[in-house]
Amino acid sequence: MIILANSLTTPAVGTLFWSVVIFSIFLFILSKFAWKPILNAVKARDEMIRGSLESAEKAREDMLKLQSDNETILRKAREEREIILKEARDVREKLISEARGKATEEADKIVEKAKAGIEREKAKAMSEIHDQVATLSVDIASKILGEKLKKTEEQEKLINKYLGDIDFSKN
Repeated sequence: MIILANSLTTPAVGTLFWSVVIFSIFLFILSKFAWKPILNAVKARDEMIRGSLESAEKAREDMLKLQSDNETILRKAREEREIILKEARDVREKLISEARGKATEEADKIVEKAKAGIEREKAKAMSEIHDQVATLSVDIASKILGEKLKKTEEQEKLINKYLGDIDFSKN
């Protein structure tokens, strides 16, 4: 058994020769037909990885530039928003002040109309009172004269007095 184990661990010269020959043929075939395509594939893969890394770097730079641009755009948008809000506040204040002015104007007009209406009503009431006083005065005077002039002598004296006061030469 020891001999069997020893022959398994030490190769025979013929086996060694043929192994070297087959390996050399295999190496020649690989170098002739497979080595160039394998190297080309490795080179292409290397170039593809290099291109991918360059593209990734360029994409990262573009992303940083876009981020910077986005920040600029956002800042400008915020500034424009503030300007628009300020203008809107100014317009609102202007509209409120105009509305207050118009309301004050309208209130003044209403007060003036009310004062004019009150004055008209006052004048109308005074006119009516004047008419009533005049009517009452005439009624009272006619009653007094009626009582006083019941006597015919006094009527004749009064008529003659008034006729004497009238100047007929004017006509």
